[in-house]
Amino acid sequence: MIHRSILMASALVLGAAAQAQEQMPFALDWKFEGPAAPYFVAIDNGHFADAGLEVEISAGSGSLDAIPKVATGAFPVGFADINSLIKFLDQNPDAPVIAVMMVYDKPPFAIIGRKSLGVEVPADLEGRVLGAPPPDGAWAQFPIFAVENDLDVDAITVEPVGFPTREPMLAEGNVAAITGFSFSSYLNLVRLGVDEADISTILMADYGVDLYGNAIIVNTNFAAENPELIEGFLVAIAKGWTDAIADPSGAIESLIERNPAADAALEERRLQLSINDNVVTDYTLANGMGGIDLDRMANSIEQIALTYEFETVPDMSKYFTDAYLPEGGFSLQ
Repeated sequence: MIHRSILMASALVLGAAAQAQEQMPFALDWKFEGPAAPYFVAIDNGHFADAGLEVEISAGSGSLDAIPKVATGAFPVGFADINSLIKFLDQNPDAPVIAVMMVYDKPPFAIIGRKSLGVEVPADLEGRVLGAPPPDGAWAQFPIFAVENDLDVDAITVEPVGFPTREPMLAEGNVAAITGFSFSSYLNLVRLGVDEADISTILMADYGVDLYGNAIIVNTNFAAENPELIEGFLVAIAKGWTDAIADPSGAIESLIERNPAADAALEERRLQLSINDNVVTDYTLANGMGGIDLDRMANSIEQIALTYEFETVPDMSKYFTDAYLPEGGFSLQ
């Protein structure tokens, strides 16, 4: 009888603990691929649980996808392109959404071309066909890239393509280049059998585009009512990334559990590319992960204004806040 009572008491304690976990749906920008692994690591290694959170991660359909989901309150948190968020807030100034943690300090916006089709540098796009999905975050920044590199956009034939057909069209030679995230499109082409020596990656950040990339965004109404939950969520996100940086192979195991059809070796390469090119930068090593440089953000807003006419005077404080970050950001060491 005593043993049974102990078991029942234990069950009640566990049940209460389970109930204490706050549900936190998290909207990703894209599919369950390598760069999503750190978020699953944060689940599997108990970082979200330590913050009192039960996080369910939903895949997205593009780097703009999570913005309306979070703005409407359908999701309290998401992962999205901050440049698209800036435009969204300009057009919807009362929308309750803001970025709270920069993840891609160096954005993966890129033009992916094939050398055999004549595309190696920005000027090579003139006179050729560029495949671009309309909702693509990289395509959204292409006008800035074109201005910074003095491209004659009238000399570039832009072919609207779907995400599923983007890389196959380039692999088949139906377009000479595509817009996309560097780590995604490059390895998708490799998977399709394109010789890596024939692939050119033109990273926009290396050609004059001084923008930031994807960030954690929050619904401001939810965050104002639950600041401690947002703070805990960001701590768990940072721990997931540091774990993935330390052990990419282990991180991919967490990913494969959610996407068994994925190629583990390929996704580990994709994760490593995102770590090397987008997350671990000179700035984040010196200043920690999560924050932004105000001068750089001001310059990025000026670049956005080169090709986008703001309806209201840009206000940086409406786009990003460090209120939920620890002082000095999160160390990646």
